[in-house]
Amino acid sequence: MSIEVRRATGDDVRGWDAFVEQSPHGNAFHQYDALEIQAAHAGAELVPLVGRKGEEVVGLFPVFRINKGPIATVFSPPPELRVAYLGPVLLNMDHMKQRKREGRHHEFIDGCLAWVRDEIRPRYAHIRLDGRYDDLRAFSWNDYAITPQYTYHVDLSPGVDDVFMSFSSDARSNIRNAPDDAYTIEEGGSEEIERIVEQVASRYESQGISYRSSPEFVRDLYATLPEGQIRPYVLRIDGEFAGGILAVDYKETVSRWQGGVRADVGSDLAINDLLDWRIMRDAMDRGRTTYDLVGANNRRINRYKAKFNPELHPFYSLERNAPGMKTLAHLYKTIREGV
Repeated sequence: MSIEVRRATGDDVRGWDAFVEQSPHGNAFHQYDALEIQAAHAGAELVPLVGRKGEEVVGLFPVFRINKGPIATVFSPPPELRVAYLGPVLLNMDHMKQRKREGRHHEFIDGCLAWVRDEIRPRYAHIRLDGRYDDLRAFSWNDYAITPQYTYHVDLSPGVDDVFMSFSSDARSNIRNAPDDAYTIEEGGSEEIERIVEQVASRYESQGISYRSSPEFVRDLYATLPEGQIRPYVLRIDGEFAGGILAVDYKETVSRWQGGVRADVGSDLAINDLLDWRIMRDAMDRGRTTYDLVGANNRRINRYKAKFNPELHPFYSLERNAPGMKTLAHLYKTIREGV
């Protein structure tokens, strides 16, 4: 019996989040409400594909169609929202022997990519995958160019004391020597989300870099997803907002999603060291085992992130251009202007 790939409807949609929870590749942004919110804020059409072998679900593959005039493009995740990873998730394969697992996996991906080619006919496709999705051969065989990128993971499983002692000496000193009465850190809500995103956008714009993730997008996720999945941490000095980080908490991983820019405040406090350490401590209290620092491709920023003694982890960008398609940079510029 072959794998049937189709657009998810009815029972597929109702069971979607449970399948994401079961898969080793699922993250918070794979949840169905999160997908619909991404589509709304990206000006995209959500196309949620599901693969079934008989009654058994073997995988999910959410993609987003964005049209610019007569040109159809496909993304997963959609551009400009600062969602780090998406792409397919696999189910019910870990118990199989290698040959059968590979055959089912590759048939599912072949079927999804064939569906996209036949039904959407995109001139360009871009997919970004978490490093836990490490068998990319089916994409390569379907003419996708694969580019490795990198992030950092902090292993939280040793516990608070051992994790702290693994940090660089300056990070430990910054945290230890910060007077307890000089600042407060707390989880906020919608107002704090807006302050964090606006602070990041202002920092990027001062460097001539566009930052198009919006407070409205994050607030929609915060209001819609299960409580505790979007956590806006803020640090205040004398009651005034000084900096913040938006953390995403899903399954065993907490991710440093947005924020953590250098704050323009008249204080010697290491604001981001204190925020990151508070997020890690809280994550360990909730039994989480990994802190994803979300990105290790910027040499300057890496110097900061490396102080937490993280491990380097790859993730992957996959691209496919139709013959004659213009450059990726031009395409992204075109899509941004139309959204």
